[in-house]
Amino acid sequence: MATSLCILNNDTLDPAAAPTYINYGVMVEKLLRQAGASDWNVEVFDATAQQYPDSFDRFDAVLLTGSKYDSFSDEPWVVELRRRVRTLLTQKKKLVGICFGHQLIAYCMGAKVGRSDKGWGTGRMTYEWKEPGFPGANGRTQVSLLASHQDQVLELPAGARLVATSDFCPVAAYAKGNEVFCVQAHPEFVPDYSSFLIKRRRGSWTDEKVDKALASLEQGHEGDAIARMIIAFVEGRSTAALAQAA
Repeated sequence: MATSLCILNNDTLDPAAAPTYINYGVMVEKLLRQAGASDWNVEVFDATAQQYPDSFDRFDAVLLTGSKYDSFSDEPWVVELRRRVRTLLTQKKKLVGICFGHQLIAYCMGAKVGRSDKGWGTGRMTYEWKEPGFPGANGRTQVSLLASHQDQVLELPAGARLVATSDFCPVAAYAKGNEVFCVQAHPEFVPDYSSFLIKRRRGSWTDEKVDKALASLEQGHEGDAIARMIIAFVEGRSTAALAQAA
């Protein structure tokens, strides 16, 4: 039976970008299929419109995308999303979080989440990968990804372990047992989309910050590596190390 993934899309894109990229849910699905999940059953739901499946039981995992909103917001749809995520955590449903999703899951696990005192993280950023034995990591000790965030997970959630870190973003990825895997950066981003987001900040950011972020995109990124880890995590491959930490 094919693996079944529920993607909860948590944002609407700028009208100038939407015709090309559609939404974050579609971007994530495209990334995963390119990385090896070609035969998965993937369904995307719009959490911002409080659209959810009748039941999460038929899915092997639920993935939460990024968003421009705060994970700790009082927006009604965010409050409802948190309610559902807390239920899924109680049920030990396998969860994957990206950026906003990474933050919201941590918040639902009781961790502190908020604005970073370091400001915006943007462009290509490199992280220490602390688990070379993580499913699909193939022994890696660092990873470079495209980021766009001003909020961060400010402490490791209870029961979780740190998977990736940097000076700028100390909790850049975390996992808990076989149930939770979250990353702050955006593996689904492509340089052109990151460039679009960065260029919109010219005027509110210094030219130096904008130019440096744009230049970093030329070095490429490893979103496909995170995609392979997500696939291995969801499919439950090589989970011995995860089970020991559960």
